[in-house]
Amino acid sequence: MPAEQLNSLKVLILTEGGTGIGFGHIVRCLSLCEAFEENGIIPEIIVHGDETVAELLKGKTHSVRNWREEKHWLSSLTDTDVVVIDSYLADRGVYEAISKSARVPVYIDDNKRMDYPDGIVINGGINAERLNYPEYDDVKYLLGCQYILLRKAFRDVPVKEIREKVTAVMVTFGGDDVRNLTPKVLELLIKAYPGISRQIVIGKGYRNADRIEAVADNNTRLHYYPDAEAMRNIMLASDIVISAAGQTLYELARVGVPAIAVAVADNQMNNVKGWQEAGFIEYAGWWEDGMLLDNVGSALKKLEDSDRRKKMFLTGRSLVDGKGSNRIVDYLVGMDV
Repeated sequence: MPAEQLNSLKVLILTEGGTGIGFGHIVRCLSLCEAFEENGIIPEIIVHGDETVAELLKGKTHSVRNWREEKHWLSSLTDTDVVVIDSYLADRGVYEAISKSARVPVYIDDNKRMDYPDGIVINGGINAERLNYPEYDDVKYLLGCQYILLRKAFRDVPVKEIREKVTAVMVTFGGDDVRNLTPKVLELLIKAYPGISRQIVIGKGYRNADRIEAVADNNTRLHYYPDAEAMRNIMLASDIVISAAGQTLYELARVGVPAIAVAVADNQMNNVKGWQEAGFIEYAGWWEDGMLLDNVGSALKKLEDSDRRKKMFLTGRSLVDGKGSNRIVDYLVGMDV
């Protein structure tokens, strides 16, 4: 598409996030924004959320409102070239309105959430190609890790050093740690590995920061609201990461840092299954499991083996190259919109 046409391309991204919902949808939509911007296209992003999303959206053309309840407005988007929707909450009526009005409707999916109307379905999950999506003439699928939406900071990642001994462990449970796992895992690390460095990420939506601060000792460093580049650098400096089993696992795979995963939501189980089979993660279990901390401890013991960590490093790096957002945008701008 010629440059003058690219500059005039109108792109709208609809998503949701905030306290209790999490920030994964917003983060991956922002990665798509970055890729559009590199092509001279400035998308508008509309988020159904709360005040906690403001910092993430800083510098972007955006608004915060309940777009899911505005079906009449969604049906009027006939002058919009590309409409992207990334939601776990919107009903089929929303998707149908977008499918009928937008020139190119795009649906970001994780778990074959519904039988999607005409448009483009994107699922960058490791198990996406096993979900047996229905075949329709007017539905196009972009499936697999080559389409995972990662932020620009995870595109060009230096080769990580795999140390013989574990000296640093990172803990990250998303943007809000709604399950209150961070202080419990931190207590475990302090007790079992008092001599190692503990890198603890505190997201914007955390309601338990005071509890984490009370547990932290002199070997604990707290990272408040790190941006993408800061997250990448913490990962690079860590030997093991204990994480929720969502979008962060793909960032960890890109960096190649071995992960211990805890499932905190039902929609993370496809990730768990795929990454377990690939050999990239140690799975500690469901967040409510009474043996969860014991399982985390056992996984940490296994990962003291540097050869095991080296294999996980190679697996992660081989499956995620960080260029998914660019592939998607290249595909969209290559269409006759």
